[in-house]
Amino acid sequence: MADFIDTLKYKYKTGSVMTRLIFINVLVFVVIKIFHVVFTLFNVYAIDLITFLGIPSHIPLLLNRFWTPITYMFVHEGFLHLLFNMLWLYWFGHIFQQYFSGRTLGSLYVLGGLAGALLYVAAFNTIPYYLDMGRGWMIGASAAVMAIVMGTAFYRPDVQVNLLFLGPVKIIYIAVFAFVLDFISLGSPTNPGGHVAHIGGALSGYIFAIQYKKGKDITHWMGRIIDLFVDLFKPRKRGSTLRVKSSRRETDWEYNKRKHTEQEEIDAILDKLKQSGYSSLSAEEKKKLFNASKK
Repeated sequence: MADFIDTLKYKYKTGSVMTRLIFINVLVFVVIKIFHVVFTLFNVYAIDLITFLGIPSHIPLLLNRFWTPITYMFVHEGFLHLLFNMLWLYWFGHIFQQYFSGRTLGSLYVLGGLAGALLYVAAFNTIPYYLDMGRGWMIGASAAVMAIVMGTAFYRPDVQVNLLFLGPVKIIYIAVFAFVLDFISLGSPTNPGGHVAHIGGALSGYIFAIQYKKGKDITHWMGRIIDLFVDLFKPRKRGSTLRVKSSRRETDWEYNKRKHTEQEEIDAILDKLKQSGYSSLSAEEKKKLFNASKK
């Protein structure tokens, strides 16, 4: 058991931001289930972690539980809910990280979750159909994941994935189909808050992609906040008082731009390979193609 836990710790520490997000969601799910079993066995009914961590639609309660716009996006009650959200994050997260850094993925995840929370609270306090449903609360990573899905699809709409029975399908069609399903379900009594939040997350992902193509990264400020928060929990190392000036660190924007340029070069080489064959490639192009195949 100890070896298994050590392996999980190692995979978390060495994994990408996407991997860490999946780990956190699964861990929160397991911990909540353990507490639920313990509370049930000992007849403890005064504490409900789901509603304590979920975001309430009632604004006065939301002001008292100010942490819930963040915590709700890591909480799942049902296994299938968790499974499908993590699968979507895994599939589209892998594509997203081909063009952006993990820092950008994490920032967009949180930004999409906040956008979903904002739209959920606004809708359930203004729209008559939702007002008639009374007070409620919402959990789940769906809005945050939808931001990743839409951001990926609208930034690289020509990327294709192979679907069972359908074959190659462009990811833009998958993203739009998911959005349309949520939109036509806004009037459904089943999971109304979730569908509203999905729309908020999807819109944030769409805006991210469109603005990024214009040279603007709307997640930059969120990344800075996350960095500050993470630095609070980093252990302070005692070292020599001698300071060595290090080389300038590549910024998130520079990293993303470099990845985008590299991908465009590889796409051009692949097009040339498809049209004229491997022998038509120059030595430099063959080297770039070989290096890309090892990544």
